[in-house]
Amino acid sequence: MTRFFLVISLVLCGWLPGAAHPHYTLSSPDGRTELNISISGNIRCTIVRDKVELLDINDITLAPDFIGTPEYSIRKAEFSESDRMLCPAVHQKTSVISDRFRSLVLHFQKGVSMEWKACDDGIAYRWIIDRKKGFRINSETASFSFGDDTVIWYPHETGFYSANEQKFTEMPLNELAQESLASLPVLFDSRGYKILITESDLRDYAGMWLKKGTESDINAVFPYYPDVLERTGDRDEYVKSRKGYVAEYERGQVTFPWRTVIIADEDKDLISNTLVYRLAKPSSGDFSWVKPGMAQWDWWHDLTLTGVDFKAGPNTETYRYYIDFAAASGLEYVILDEGWYCRDDILKTNPEIDVPELIRYAAGKGVGVILWCTWLKLEEQFYDALDRFARWGAAGIKVDFMSRDDQPMVRFYSKVAEEAAKRHLLVDFHGCYKPTGLYRTYPNVITFEGVYGLEQSKGDRSKAICPDHNLILPFTRMVAGPMDYTPGAVRNAHKKDWSPSWSCPEGMGTRCHHMAMYVVFESPLQVMCDSPSRYLKEPECLDLLERMPTTWEETVPIDAEVGKYVVVARKSEDGIWYLAAMTGSESRELDITLDFLEDGQYEISAMEDGMNACKDANDFACRTSTVEKGDTLSIKLCNEGGYIARISRLVL
Repeated sequence: MTRFFLVISLVLCGWLPGAAHPHYTLSSPDGRTELNISISGNIRCTIVRDKVELLDINDITLAPDFIGTPEYSIRKAEFSESDRMLCPAVHQKTSVISDRFRSLVLHFQKGVSMEWKACDDGIAYRWIIDRKKGFRINSETASFSFGDDTVIWYPHETGFYSANEQKFTEMPLNELAQESLASLPVLFDSRGYKILITESDLRDYAGMWLKKGTESDINAVFPYYPDVLERTGDRDEYVKSRKGYVAEYERGQVTFPWRTVIIADEDKDLISNTLVYRLAKPSSGDFSWVKPGMAQWDWWHDLTLTGVDFKAGPNTETYRYYIDFAAASGLEYVILDEGWYCRDDILKTNPEIDVPELIRYAAGKGVGVILWCTWLKLEEQFYDALDRFARWGAAGIKVDFMSRDDQPMVRFYSKVAEEAAKRHLLVDFHGCYKPTGLYRTYPNVITFEGVYGLEQSKGDRSKAICPDHNLILPFTRMVAGPMDYTPGAVRNAHKKDWSPSWSCPEGMGTRCHHMAMYVVFESPLQVMCDSPSRYLKEPECLDLLERMPTTWEETVPIDAEVGKYVVVARKSEDGIWYLAAMTGSESRELDITLDFLEDGQYEISAMEDGMNACKDANDFACRTSTVEKGDTLSIKLCNEGGYIARISRLVL
């Protein structure tokens, strides 16, 4: 049910008649969060939770070119309230999402408006401009001010050209150097709450970044519109100079991205947060054809196969083997990564790989083929390439190396999503910025990288992609949306023993740490990154992954601490529960109450760290027992360890 009504009494919004500067108060539906918005030369908001002042957002401005110095003279204030249920086309976390909020729209002069939303789990605001003529946005500002005792998890960046694959550094905010740049999202621990800043509904604007200001201020900054560009090779386009504005538009109404502040009482609440999705523009049209699933992926293990009677590599015979393996294992997809087309021409295929024949062969076995490409080569022959992929019968595309989020590049993402949807092609963005809800607007955009994930571990001599790093991601990057970490390593080593290898790579952490990622890390398109030859030698792992869902009817975070450990349960479409736990560098014992189960008896099939897993990360044990609702499960995780269980109802 949705309810809307116009404010008749100014008291509802807390505006004080006759005040020199208008002041508005907006509270969340549960009454716990309060926004105090004041307007003078610019706009300021104080966010209060349970009567505790969490942060101020100061110096909130938008400067379109048809206004000189921004002046916010209120013409009208509108209040509304909504309580509705959303049913996502792709069930990343859950099949039904509650969307409750109260909103305030402030109408200023010259077609400029501002909308605020107060939700039980966060707040957001955005600008709106309705203009009959074209215009530019010269600048946008906002300054987030926290208390002195704030701790941050900060993904340091050196510039706006980035694949957003950074390690999150935990540190006191007051020790962060001035001018330090970060991509989003950024996590803050302040006054007993976790606060995550990101954005939603970025479709035709520049992405927001954060930069340390003076004292405890973190300022929003944006890459300005590119002026001079330089292309290098088949994938990189660098911005050599920029124009004096952020974005440009033709006539019409423009809704700008939501600036989003997510608030969590406990660390675990971040895992179930859906605010970015709820704020994004809904989809239109039929997306029932979108099929999530598991893919066999070739790049991480460098197409290395053993025990076969052909030379493994980028050739038709190798990919036919991958397709046969996928079909036998019940996997939905095979990804053809770099090498299937000639580097300088996306319409010219590698003569060693018969792509159309492979797609036909795969279709006959019920397997879809996803084609990798660089964004630059796709952009050069955009419509011809997409038409050809659709004509071949490809299932989707994996677009890579964008590494920017200025307005033209953001528009490219929207263009890819829209045109791929018209041709019933899935989209997997790699080398990309964080998700901002495009997966709601275009559900065929099924996952994103934008994470320092397993793909990069092959050459990670710093050992940064370690279990401690993995235990930060569910509370930072993953809150923004689907996360293609590319899990599945079945060669495993502890950090002290691990070393990089290009063709025979290892995953850092125990075997169970890596298997648990399939439940903890959300991605409706998951991959099995290791070699089919390795999986065939690990039947217990292969059996688990063959049956592993990639979407969920329900998500129940059980216990967690950022950077330390996480326990989460998820229910699949067939009613089977999956329970997973991961820990960082410390071993731990956890007691888990199975109160998320319905009444009845269940069989629990668990894979847990073996007795010697603290020495040999490959060691694991499989156990089966019966449980019921309310039972307490005691599990032991060795350092860098994990646990995963499949819980299915017994039919008596």
